[in-house]
Amino acid sequence: MKLRPTLALLLAFTLTGAYAQSAADLGAGNGARKVSSLPLKPTPDQATAAKLSAGFLTRFHYAAQPLDDAMSAKIYKAYFDALDGEKVFFTQADMARFAPLKGQFDDAIWNQDLSGPFSVFNLYVQRAVDRMSYARSLLKDGFDFSGNESYNYDRKKADWPKDRAELDTLWRQRTMNDWLRLKLAGKTDDDIRKTLDKRYSSYIDRVRQLDGEDAFQAFMNAYAESTDPHTDYLGPRAAENFDISMKLSLEGIGAVLQPRDEYTQVREVVPAGPAAKSGKVHVGDRIVAIGQGDTGPMVDVIGWRLDDVVNRIRGKKDTTVRLEILPADAGLDGKHEIVTLVRQKVSIEEQAAKKKILDIKEGNVTRKIGVIELPTFYSDFGARRDGDKNFKSATRDVAKLLGELKAAGVEGVVMDLRNNGGGSLTEANELTGLFIDKGPVVQVRDARGAVDVQGDDEPGMSWSGPMAVLVNRGSASASEIFAAAIQDYGRGLIVGQPTFGKGTVQNLVDLDRFGNGNKEKPQFGELKMTIAEFFRINGGSTQLKGVTPDIAFPKSGDEKDFGESTYDNALPWTQIPPADYKPVADLKAYLGQLQSKHDTRVAKAPGWKLMLDELAQYRKMRDKTSISLNLAQRQAERKDQDALQADFRARHKAIDGDTGNDDDRASLDDGLNANERSLKSELKAEKEAKKAADPQLDETARILFDAVGLIKGDSKLAAEVLPYGGRYSDSAVASGSPEKPATPVSH
Repeated sequence: MKLRPTLALLLAFTLTGAYAQSAADLGAGNGARKVSSLPLKPTPDQATAAKLSAGFLTRFHYAAQPLDDAMSAKIYKAYFDALDGEKVFFTQADMARFAPLKGQFDDAIWNQDLSGPFSVFNLYVQRAVDRMSYARSLLKDGFDFSGNESYNYDRKKADWPKDRAELDTLWRQRTMNDWLRLKLAGKTDDDIRKTLDKRYSSYIDRVRQLDGEDAFQAFMNAYAESTDPHTDYLGPRAAENFDISMKLSLEGIGAVLQPRDEYTQVREVVPAGPAAKSGKVHVGDRIVAIGQGDTGPMVDVIGWRLDDVVNRIRGKKDTTVRLEILPADAGLDGKHEIVTLVRQKVSIEEQAAKKKILDIKEGNVTRKIGVIELPTFYSDFGARRDGDKNFKSATRDVAKLLGELKAAGVEGVVMDLRNNGGGSLTEANELTGLFIDKGPVVQVRDARGAVDVQGDDEPGMSWSGPMAVLVNRGSASASEIFAAAIQDYGRGLIVGQPTFGKGTVQNLVDLDRFGNGNKEKPQFGELKMTIAEFFRINGGSTQLKGVTPDIAFPKSGDEKDFGESTYDNALPWTQIPPADYKPVADLKAYLGQLQSKHDTRVAKAPGWKLMLDELAQYRKMRDKTSISLNLAQRQAERKDQDALQADFRARHKAIDGDTGNDDDRASLDDGLNANERSLKSELKAEKEAKKAADPQLDETARILFDAVGLIKGDSKLAAEVLPYGGRYSDSAVASGSPEKPATPVSH
């Protein structure tokens, strides 16, 4: 699963620091860019990579389509959507000029002539700089907010602006809204002018740093994603970051970085990494220069792109990097410090499986419910292939946590897969094996129609007591494989919202293996290509439909804009014959009772009612597409919002107690981008968010509390709803489970 922001949004993320956490940490290489020289031109390597990609996509994709004029038209639409999906840079005249390209992108790839797509990207860069320069020019005189104008900010379905005059009107309204947001937050005109001028200037700097790899990546992704929503082209930089996200480790210094003004700032120091062990690198420090080895020259990196700075810091294990740092507590003229670090393998534990125990009390009864949060199905494929016994694996980590939860005496386990976008198919298969004795888990059908049934051949379970899987719209792919198998076996309750609906399997193709890639450094990138479709063991697919919970929680409303069903080119839902499997329990025996108890409880739960009210407000605000530019009207709206948020805060405080946040304005729009706030306040807000009540998780734990109570009170029921008649239960409900080893063996 993925979100697909336009390139314009990606630039905005780069400025605000959201991109910093996806590119984050920490390290590698040499060479960097400051300002790219226009026009950007394609390289021979890129032309080769494009043709290689086309060869694979037209022959080996699960739903292979010819690269012809029809596909060219799809690429054309996807490319302009990626560059200017909000229609704020190009005009109708531009689109008329580029119209002939609609039928030429196929020829551009086959003939290895990428001048057409690069000409589009070059104009995009020019227009982005021009528009931001125009916005800056408006700041001198300020604005009159006494009129009745409105700003229509949702332009996905709008027409392209007719001409420059219409563009100017659009950007004047955008700039007015930026100004008005800051004004409503209490900023003076002088402060507003300085803030916005700095913001727009920084945006221009970021745009001017876009290079040929960015242009090629945008174009090739337009082609890849025109075949299906989950096929991607990964340039060398993107391929490296994808690899890191899967294995949750890299070779670097152990510091999460983000852009802030002209500096690269340390956002987080990873425990046990080289930076942390040195004691000389701290949150808030700014990196001003980088040197390689003990004697290499220090290269000034002020104003550089984040990924260029990261590229210089990462490097091979046991090599040395020197950082020139402006300490967090020093002013801009403060004394710089030189820190010498030896790169090591660093684990990114933030995305690893984690556990906690919830003590659920009802009347005089208290039960421990274990929770395992799994953000992604990660696996270090390389270490696993090389026979490393300690390779990073979601299944291995969860098995270890289950052992710890059992030792702590939990009576039920919640697998929290909310917003888990998937990952390794093998991990999904093996993780399911921790909760069943043995049997099929998933069916995989390739492009030839051949079906491979994959499953768990290892007897025993790491946990055979009551369990629930908590999912939402962001649970996709491998998460859906796991949840569907647990549901089909009757092994546990699926609780939450309908899942994403991604039922396809992707494989990585290293293009350097097939091109004339004799260079030491990767040059052609990788293709993440859909090669198969997976099916539930009951024969149905999760494609489009996702997994429907046994006990449903309220939908957020995002399903209109988020999920497989929102893609125009998503594969259709199909089904195949079921695998040879037998459910291990029948949860229908007590599902009605659990649903009734849930309904009764949430009907009078203040926290649940508050969640529903906040969801309703979220949907209302999300459905708006325009906003007034009249100061009096906006002040009245802000007053209403202030009263509503004050009510929400008071209700939260009554339910959760004092969370330590006394800022009554914290939940209101301050008009700032993330990188314009202090890092200290940003980190504080994130810390408070982590401490906030989680009514959906709490209610899932209470549903398991009810399940345990029903099982304990009725041995016949226990035999129906626990696996294998309760013979293998390892919870407090019963005993005698043959356990799987804590380190699962690859099947």
